[in-house]
Amino acid sequence: MTTDYDLIIVGGGIAGSALATVMARAGKRVLLLEKSSVYEDRVRGEWIAPWGVAETRRLGLCDLLVGAGGHHVTHHITYDESRPAAEAEASALPLSMFLPDVIGPLCIGHPHHCQTLFDAAGKAGAETHRGVETGDIVFAPTPSVTWTKDGQAHTHTGSLIVGADGRTSGVRESAGIALHQDPPHHMFAGMLVEGADGWDASVQAIGTEGDFGFLAFPQGDGRVRVYGSFSLDQRRRFAGPDGQRRFLDAFAMQCAPANRALVEGRPAGPLLAYLNNDSWTDEPFAQGVVLCGDAAGWNDPIIGLGLSIAYRDVRIVSDLLKSSDDWSPALFASYAEERAERMRRLRFAAALTAALDCEFGEGPKARRHRYHALQKADPMIGAHAFAVMAGPESLPPDIFTPEHRAKVLGDP
Repeated sequence: MTTDYDLIIVGGGIAGSALATVMARAGKRVLLLEKSSVYEDRVRGEWIAPWGVAETRRLGLCDLLVGAGGHHVTHHITYDESRPAAEAEASALPLSMFLPDVIGPLCIGHPHHCQTLFDAAGKAGAETHRGVETGDIVFAPTPSVTWTKDGQAHTHTGSLIVGADGRTSGVRESAGIALHQDPPHHMFAGMLVEGADGWDASVQAIGTEGDFGFLAFPQGDGRVRVYGSFSLDQRRRFAGPDGQRRFLDAFAMQCAPANRALVEGRPAGPLLAYLNNDSWTDEPFAQGVVLCGDAAGWNDPIIGLGLSIAYRDVRIVSDLLKSSDDWSPALFASYAEERAERMRRLRFAAALTAALDCEFGEGPKARRHRYHALQKADPMIGAHAFAVMAGPESLPPDIFTPEHRAKVLGDP
């Protein structure tokens, strides 16, 4: 049956625009629809782990991102109130150790990242539209999408619809694909800081002190994306007109003297706080549709893997689409199987990270002190961090078990 397009991609963020670029380069007829007219700072999705960088290379997108200002970080420091700052800084981790030829994670501002990929999709030959409102979506017998722009309605058919429209995916809902979510684990807030010239642009850092945990990812030129974690009962901790100032003041930690550069920085975007949790789908596909990125389920942002997950989704789905002319649901069974295990392992890693870095008080402080001491003698105690950097498939299955969690946390 003749269709208007091979692919209709709903959602022009990272996953959608990356897939549109790759498939248009492969000669497919692609329609890319994006709701927003301007990409806004959503305070997430700006750090690509080394394994995610490897995926961008396989997709032929890494040079594009670096050329658009992507900034590599090469070392990691874990600060903590349970040990001296000098000890933490002396054990800075070289981030080139995880994958060959990847010097470290890649940081790039999310709005600019999205725009770069959206523009690349158009240059590759995809038909792209912004400011679109999506209406009726039909998956069988012929997939079609009705969409409105500037008051004019359009209906187009495609061989396949791709849902890359984020956490509240309308494509997922229309397809009847169930989304599973676990309860929120903690609060997370973030903001872009500029004027932090005293921060070493080659270093990313995390740390916990008192009732606050922080993460910092430099983007170069004195700009650093900073995040803070705190307990669920402090949901409105940084609300109000002086919230940005109080948020930056929370980074003033004795255990992390380098944070002074962050405290002295200036807000360069909104401060947003949100609940952290995990979500997943059992099968991110159905007749006439496949889901990518957050639409297919997301990982707790505490380990920052949203972009890496999206790029692997795009790489696997695009490889499958290029390998066969039969885009029926059976084609995506291997994608669903790989993604289910990938997300299960990452849920484990995120939960372990949250237990270590996002629980506060004397008990958790003692737990972290024990953890750092054990890690010196047995590096496998910190193997969940290796999964974050090198990819969840890089470790044996027994790492992702209750027995290993008990060993790491000292639980009976």
